[in-house]
Amino acid sequence: MDRIAVLVVDDEEQVRTFLGELLGSSGYQVRCASSGSQALEMLSGGSFDVVLLDVMMPEMSGLEVLRRYRASGGGAPVIVLSALSGAEDAMRAMKMGASDYLSKPFSSDELEDAMSRALGSRMPARQAQAAQAAGAAASREESSGERILISHSPAMRKVRALVERIADTDVPVLLLGESGTGKEVIAREVHARSNRRNRPFIKVNCAALPGELLESELFGHERGAFTGATAEKPGKFELADQGTIFLDEIGEMAIRLQAKLLQVLQDEEFFRVGGKKSVRVDSRVVVATNRDLEREIELGNFREDLFYRLNVVAIRLPALRERPEDVVPLTDHFLKKYGKQFMSGVAELPPEVLRAFTEYEWPGNVRELENMVRRLCVLKDATLVLDELRSGGRAPASAPSLPTSYAGDGDVEPPAPTMARTPVPMSPAAVTVAGAGGSVQVLEMPARGAVPAAEVPVNQVVAQPKYTNPFDVPQPPPPPPTVPEGEMSLKDIGKRAAMLAEREAILAMLQRTAWNKRRAASKLRISYKALLYKIKECGIVDPRASAEF
Repeated sequence: MDRIAVLVVDDEEQVRTFLGELLGSSGYQVRCASSGSQALEMLSGGSFDVVLLDVMMPEMSGLEVLRRYRASGGGAPVIVLSALSGAEDAMRAMKMGASDYLSKPFSSDELEDAMSRALGSRMPARQAQAAQAAGAAASREESSGERILISHSPAMRKVRALVERIADTDVPVLLLGESGTGKEVIAREVHARSNRRNRPFIKVNCAALPGELLESELFGHERGAFTGATAEKPGKFELADQGTIFLDEIGEMAIRLQAKLLQVLQDEEFFRVGGKKSVRVDSRVVVATNRDLEREIELGNFREDLFYRLNVVAIRLPALRERPEDVVPLTDHFLKKYGKQFMSGVAELPPEVLRAFTEYEWPGNVRELENMVRRLCVLKDATLVLDELRSGGRAPASAPSLPTSYAGDGDVEPPAPTMARTPVPMSPAAVTVAGAGGSVQVLEMPARGAVPAAEVPVNQVVAQPKYTNPFDVPQPPPPPPTVPEGEMSLKDIGKRAAMLAEREAILAMLQRTAWNKRRAASKLRISYKALLYKIKECGIVDPRASAEF
């Protein structure tokens, strides 16, 4: 069987030499071109099975080479290479017919994966065994519903490199990041690359069960330990013996259970619920949370000693908005995945949808992207998704303008609401402020129960506000300090200043989102529960609780 011919197109000699030696040692026949014009000449005069094409070249860009090659009828798979990791380049290359996109620097494993995807079954003999194993693993992942790690961004390459470095060790791993960033994918990657890969991987969601049931789920129980315990039951830690246990949403675990988890990490033994004999286990622990655990320690919600025990290796996953170059390959993956489920699904996305995908912030991260692609495959109407993306990042058009909170000390009373009449030009209720960029009219909101203004002549033009504010309840002052001002330490002063600053930031975001707390929490990049706690801590009052309609 003839060797597979690969054309490497790059203006840097070091890159051409490296790729030539790497691919040659893997069984490929490699030829190189140093410019776009030379590459087009070689492609027109020879036959190649795959092309590795650099984007940034001096005379003719890689995208232009790709366009001309496809226009001339060239059909070989083209893998685009770029050191800029730009989402726009990736999107354009995919739409021009590139089969894959790699951001420099990339690992040999990433290159082999891209080559195997481009060539399919036409791989060198020495790669056949590895490809067969990879295909079997992919089949297992699809059949079991497991996630696949897909990333081209430098940030995720760092995450993958750290995973490879610590996979074979047995230290606990703490995964941090927003909801939907792929913490479970990384946990499974840690397990798959470890020497425990052939042992069980057990996942437990700590937020899905109340404390009593979670204890029984994790550590098991003896017969008769509580009502309904008709037989003994091994816990998840026992099931994960010699394997890996993944504790998702660890920040939601009750303090009492945290103490028991700490014992397992320290002594590798525990007692079942109602048990009298200790159970020894050898399980690697991987935990994940979207909470700020250091903040939770300050609030008394998380044990400091457990945090230090878990924080041996911490991996922080970037949000999808911080790695936009991953949007296109993830979209392509989800299209293939759900195209199999929905036989008449979407084969490819229009350019305007891909552009909207790359420009959208994705507050729900990869999970939101996956759901959006699945919705596209079901509805088969891109306009519905585009409308949703365009309206998703904005406050409702009818959202009232809520009153600005009073920023003051705990000992200073907020100003009383002004009783204002319907504004007329240059009245006390309508003040015009002149500036370099023009004038701005500041309208005071009328208070409830205000006496209506005198009638205005019919022929007089009156400046009417866009809408009236039904939420005109002024905010109370911030909670007073727990320590008298004269006795405050520097730490107390810092905490007080931080609380006042957080209060103003939260109030400003709540106004922008019309008091939609879930959207405000997403914009502030904290969990919904954390926002509710801070609203209570800062003494913020929801105007809707007392608004009169």
